[in-house]
Amino acid sequence: MSVPVVLAGARGHGRRHLANIRRLQAAGLLRLAGICELTPLSGAEIPEGLGTPAQSADLGALLDATGARIAVVCTPIPTHTDLALTAAARGVHLLLEKPPAPSYAEFRRMTDGVARAGVACQIGFQSLGSHALPAIRRLVAEGAIGEVTGVGGAGAWARDEAYYRRAPWAGRRRLNGADVVDGVLTNPLAHAVATGLALLGTTRAEDVTGIETELLRANAIESDDTSCVRVRTPRGPVTVAATLCAEHPGEPYLVVHGSSGRITFWYKQDRVLLQRTGHGPEETEYGRTDLLENLLDHLAGGSALLVPPDGTGAFMRVVEAVRTAPDPAPLPEHAWRLLPGEHRRIVPGVDALVAAAADTLALYSELGSSWAPPDEVSTR
Repeated sequence: MSVPVVLAGARGHGRRHLANIRRLQAAGLLRLAGICELTPLSGAEIPEGLGTPAQSADLGALLDATGARIAVVCTPIPTHTDLALTAAARGVHLLLEKPPAPSYAEFRRMTDGVARAGVACQIGFQSLGSHALPAIRRLVAEGAIGEVTGVGGAGAWARDEAYYRRAPWAGRRRLNGADVVDGVLTNPLAHAVATGLALLGTTRAEDVTGIETELLRANAIESDDTSCVRVRTPRGPVTVAATLCAEHPGEPYLVVHGSSGRITFWYKQDRVLLQRTGHGPEETEYGRTDLLENLLDHLAGGSALLVPPDGTGAFMRVVEAVRTAPDPAPLPEHAWRLLPGEHRRIVPGVDALVAAAADTLALYSELGSSWAPPDEVSTR
């Protein structure tokens, strides 16, 4: 019998969840029982094959009415904890979109409540379902690249000015007194941070021994759009540099640095390049396990969760460091320009700087950037 599922947040990124639910419903694994949105979806917004699910703006009432066993929560960041606890209180299992919470305190409130309720909770870092992750960890364990010295991450993306107008919380650190923390490292390129930590096997909160951040912005927003972070762990540093103001946007990637080689992982493509002393380059593409499928399998007794809440504790330490850091510094006007016709701001030279940070595990200020002075570094 297919498992009844409710989706909270079906527009924006939620459309991807709708498409995935449609795929799994066609396979007979689940049934979309309800959609929770402040404004109900029109018939045209519901993909063919999903029938006519119940709709309500009240998640609790919808879960009660539908008897849903799973809730997929893809709503604004500040709502995650309360909605997750609403589901947990009813014994409903969760797929909770990343970032799981806007602060470490809210994260703990959510995880403690979920644990008390005894429900399963999967955090939506889809890249952590990649089969490349265990493959890379095996290569490291076998000594393929010698002694690991750290992990670097690079994300050079582009977002136009409309991106920050898509929702009231977009590009905000706080909204109506509540934390949002919608910065480049904590939301659009959060996968780079979480996956970098996973590559070292340092995903729990207690694995973090120190965090340095440099938070900057080229856009007229409250949060950061061009930032870097260095997370110190007992197994080495994880440095991730990211921007939404790239000149030439590309695929984000992570590099595991070793004393006799390196492994590059394009995590959105599940593609791995192994380069090591005495061998030619070896490139491999891997599959990935869908996180909702993994949750279904877990509930059927078949497998462990790939991304339980505790496995995102280190990432949430980074979110907390970003949240409590001084507000992002605006880049000087000479450091950015508006790209004609695309309505987006670019930072000349930032693509190379992001790559250099991933290559050297250094922060922007340590690479001689004129617009990231050392006094912008926040250490936790």
